[in-house]
Parts: sequence; structure tokens; C-alpha cells
Amino acid sequence: MRDLLITGAQFADGSTADLGVSAGRFVAPSEVHDAEHIGADGLLALPGLVDSHTHLREPGREDAETVATGTLAAARGGYTAVHAMANLDPVTDSAEAAEHLAALAGRTASAEVIVVGSVTKGLAGAELSEMGLMHRSAAGVRMFSDDGKCVMDSLVMRRALTYAKTFDAVIAQHAQDTRLAGPGACCHESEISGRLGLPGWPAQAESAIIARDVELAQLSGGRLHVCHVSTAEGVEVIRWAKARGVNVTAEVTPHHLYLGTREVERYDTTFKVNPPLRTDEHIEAVRAGLADGTIDMVGTDHAPHARQDKDHPFDIALPGMLGLEQALAVVIETMVNSGRLDWPGVVRSMSAAPAALTRSATQGRPIAVGEPANLVLVDPSARAVVDRDDSASKSRNNPYHGRDLPDPIVATIWAGRITHRR
Repeated sequence: MRDLLITGAQFADGSTADLGVSAGRFVAPSEVHDAEHIGADGLLALPGLVDSHTHLREPGREDAETVATGTLAAARGGYTAVHAMANLDPVTDSAEAAEHLAALAGRTASAEVIVVGSVTKGLAGAELSEMGLMHRSAAGVRMFSDDGKCVMDSLVMRRALTYAKTFDAVIAQHAQDTRLAGPGACCHESEISGRLGLPGWPAQAESAIIARDVELAQLSGGRLHVCHVSTAEGVEVIRWAKARGVNVTAEVTPHHLYLGTREVERYDTTFKVNPPLRTDEHIEAVRAGLADGTIDMVGTDHAPHARQDKDHPFDIALPGMLGLEQALAVVIETMVNSGRLDWPGVVRSMSAAPAALTRSATQGRPIAVGEPANLVLVDPSARAVVDRDDSASKSRNNPYHGRDLPDPIVATIWAGRITHRR
């Protein structure tokens, strides 16, 4: 692997310096030899982004995404690590399944793949998966989630939080009370769901589960992470829980920061997602929650789908959107350009906080001599119209297609290797 010399880069705190990269680490510029030069005048150098919530689809749905294509999309979005969710086929609910995914990533990935195990066997919500064995396996699993399915049984959730605490792992919950918002719920419950004739998904179906789970986290002393918060009520419950000292973190997706219920008017299944897109008051609430730190991080919930799974009536098409390649663009557009988040805030919410979820020793680290060379070079002023066909993903369910957005990613470096360069 060739040494790199990056000159003229500006850091999130406004300082500038030249950077050397050798043997996968940052070194003094004087220590590199026969280095490839990257001129970074006018660019920001940020720690590599880390996604708390990625669906890679392999094994099981390689027609929609693979580890290779999904992590290449991640690299194009500035990511040097992704947390790979467990709802695969077979489900990542055993040490063998976790090790298989880790080994696959070791052969084909363009970013670090942090394996997420399931909370329950087969995502069935009844019996805990082999959490301890997955943690002690070569995959070293430190986060567990049945994402896409809520752990509805309170006793099962309490046991998961209590057990995970013994090895400092985190339980990540998809907060959806299925009695209030059943499997068919696909549109924010409001005037629009009634007018369009789509099954409603009320905000309280999210906040009720968050409220239950923060109580269980306090009872057990376990670590709770709330996936893809989308409602004002959910934000308020998390704010209340943090004020009480509950060990809870939360994420918001780019699409919930940017897109709203108006997109659903066309019955375009690209915009079907779970939880659904919300109204303006909820968009404002999650933006405010990310700005004030109630919401800790941005998680893309990158959910690729093959065309045949989206080519159905809205209420039966599979939910999910692509997110990795435009995540930073959306955060710049909604949070940075509006003055609600500065660049240190971007680093915190898109690198440091998601890396801390699974206690990563290599990700979310400062850009400093001796640290792992995980880096993204950003041009904050560049813009482009998004083209869904210009994507590393195998799928095309990109909700940002045709929109004029920031186009910030100039280069991504993972463990000293250039994984994307514009």
C-alpha cells in the first residue's frame, strides 16, 4: 500500500496542516516516502464517517445489494465503517452467522463492516439469540437489533438489556408498537393518510415503545439505542430520559431530516419507508433534536431493494430507501447550511458518536499522528443534481433522484487506502 501525502487540508476546528499516511496510520509528512500526493486546498478533512444503521442484504438478497456494492456506496458517501444489520437470510443470530458475515467483509468490503447480531432468534421476538456467543466470536459483536421488527415483549426486551450489559453491548430498537401501527401501516397517520386511503402509522406507536424501553433501560442498567427516531413525541421522550440519566442514545435518518409526507402524494413507492415520512412539525423536531444533542447521531438506514420489490401498490411494496451516498449531502443541506450544526457537530454525529456505539478502537478517532488513517475529504461548496443511476449500489430506490444537493465527497481513505476518489 503506497504512502500518501495530503497537503493543505483544513480540519473541522478551522486549523490547517499537511498529513502523511503510511502503513494505515497518520504520520508526520516527513515520514512518508515515494508518496502519492493529494492536494486538499479548499477542502475539509474529517474523520471517516461511521454509519450506525446499514442493510447490506448479503447473504440472502444479493439481487438488491452485496457487501461489496454496499460498502462501495458507503465509501462514495465518505464512510469508512458501517454497522451491518442482522435481518439477513439466514438471520445473524448465531456465532457462525456473525463470523460468516465478518469473513465475507474481510474479502470484499471497501469499508469496515461492524457486524450487528439479532436480539431474538430468527427475529421472532420470543427467544434471545446467541448474544454472548456472537460477542465472544471472531466477529466480536457489540450491538444487537431486530431492526425492521420491534421487540414487543417487555420481558424479552428487559432480558436482552440485562444480558447485553454483562459485556457492555447495546440493544438497538426499532420502536413500533405493532398494535397501534401494524405490519400494513405505511403512511403517517394524519389528514394525508385518510385522504390517500393508506393505513396510518401514528406518532405514538413510536413514542410509546421508546417510553417503555427507556424505563427498561433504567431498570436493567443496560444500554439502549433508539433507531431512526422520526417524531416530535419520540424526541421528547428521549430528552426526558437523558435528563433522568438513562443510558440511551438515538439516531435520525437523512430522509427524516429532509423529506416529508408530501412525497407520498404521488404513491411513489420510493418514498415508502418504515417509520414513514412525517409532517413538518416532526421534521422540525428531529432537526432540533440533532442540533441540541438529544439525538446523538445520523444513521442512514440504507435499505436497498430490487425493482420487483418496489413495483407494487404503495401499501404492499417493501419499505426502505438508499441513504449512504447522499447522507452527508442531506446533513449539509438541512443542518450545516442552516447554521444548526457546525463541522465539529458533523464529526460528532456522523463519526465519533456512531463509532462509540460499539466501542470502536479504530473509527471515529481524531486526525492525528499515530491514529488509524480513516479520513474523508469534503468540498462543502460543491453541488450536483442527484442521478440514481450514478450509484455504486445495486438498487435504485434513491429518494434524492433529480434533486439539487451538495456533492461534498472528494475522497475517502480507509485504513490508509483510497476507497473512493472523485
